[in-house]
Amino acid sequence: MRFLTYGSTNIDLIFTVDHILAAGETLQSTSLTKSAGGKGANQSTALAKAGAAVFHAGKIGSDGLFLLDLLQSWGVDTRYVRTYDGATGQALIQVDRTGQNAIILYGGGNKAITVDEIEETLASFGEGDMLVLQNEIVHTDTLIRRAKERGMQVCMNIAPFDPSVFDLSLSMLDIIVVNEIEAAALGRVAQKSAYEEILEQLVAAYPGAQILLTVGAGGSYYGFGNERHHQPIIEAEVVDTTAAGDTFIGYYLASIGRGLEPKEAMYWATKAASITVSRSGAMASIPYASEVFG
Repeated sequence: MRFLTYGSTNIDLIFTVDHILAAGETLQSTSLTKSAGGKGANQSTALAKAGAAVFHAGKIGSDGLFLLDLLQSWGVDTRYVRTYDGATGQALIQVDRTGQNAIILYGGGNKAITVDEIEETLASFGEGDMLVLQNEIVHTDTLIRRAKERGMQVCMNIAPFDPSVFDLSLSMLDIIVVNEIEAAALGRVAQKSAYEEILEQLVAAYPGAQILLTVGAGGSYYGFGNERHHQPIIEAEVVDTTAAGDTFIGYYLASIGRGLEPKEAMYWATKAASITVSRSGAMASIPYASEVFG
């Protein structure tokens, strides 16, 4: 299976702080790191490091050309990343002493993608391939519809969530990936509902899609038809949670692409994510297959 991730490509500015800033507060950062990020690029990197054949598509400015070198160094095919006369997407990330983060996004090139570019890219893909999406670029519904017309499977990570998600052709998705906050919003249930209840609501609302629900320390849940699975976390020292969810998605999809069943794929994805949180940074923190599969 070939994977096409059409998604965000960002420059991450990571500030290490004692705690996440409150309104009106000024705080000294103990370190500043400039690195590659964006949910789309992170997931492409995780897929590539997991051994999958992955193509990344998106848009960057001249300030982000170094991102292409990084993606390529990790095995991502970047021939479908276009450049334009504007800024690359940016993420300002605070990481506190416990490893938790807060993120401010600027769309940049992620919001400058055109329908013509999408059509041109998808022309190279078809049946047997999978399109991997997030909610950080424009024309997502066009991507879903055109991919399905070409016989592709479509996986969407509904992140970040906003009400416009309900305008998308969600019933056409093959895999939906959400965390507990996104899942509650998508399923229109209270965030304090039991994870199993939220999962059942999503399975009922989107019967054609496999539901993958990640819940932090609670692990992950899977639901499709009558099949249900729960995968606990694998304990690790938490240094930085940035890209943990993207790592999980990349390794899950790569495992499915290798023919593994969902329950086994969830285990390997969880192991990969446990390694990611023990390191700082985004793409660079994602482990290689040799570290995960042994």
